[in-house]
Amino acid sequence: MKTLHIVLLSGALAVASATVNSQQPTRVRGTINAFDGNVLSVKSKGGNTDVVLSEKTVIVFTQPMALADIKPGDFLGVTSAKGGDGSLTALEIRRFPKPVNPGHRPFDGRDDQTMTNATVSAMVQSASGRELTLTYDGGAQKVIVSEKAEISTLVPGQRSQLVPGAAVNLTARADGGGKLTAIRIQVSPLR
Repeated sequence: MKTLHIVLLSGALAVASATVNSQQPTRVRGTINAFDGNVLSVKSKGGNTDVVLSEKTVIVFTQPMALADIKPGDFLGVTSAKGGDGSLTALEIRRFPKPVNPGHRPFDGRDDQTMTNATVSAMVQSASGRELTLTYDGGAQKVIVSEKAEISTLVPGQRSQLVPGAAVNLTARADGGGKLTAIRIQVSPLR
């Protein structure tokens, strides 16, 4: 009888673990192939992915802005390339309306890129361009902003902005059958 209870408990734990794992958000980055108003087809490095939109899906648009519009106290998400000397050069800068996941970490598991979500504490002109000092609990990073950096602010988006060729970065949740439903979609303007 004791063995049967252990087997049943082990089975229940396995099912509970699988349920929790199936509910972990999935990140999809790529370019929109098509959108029919309900299903978004995204082309990424891993192939094509179809994602369903619900009435709860949040869409944000990356509205281009000038570096001069960034001020101390703004909260930014900065994707940077890491130089051989450890210096950081911004590739993308996004101004967020409120703090989101503050800190500094590798980006997409790569050693040569980082993501810093932090508050601007200083902006100075340096020999290699503008330099931002970003602070977060437990640390600070200095990031050089070159002329090539993409700079934008996040504003509420609309389904009409989900057009073929637009870049998207989204999080989705899989249902029991593996179908993905978008939680949040960040869409960038066509280039």
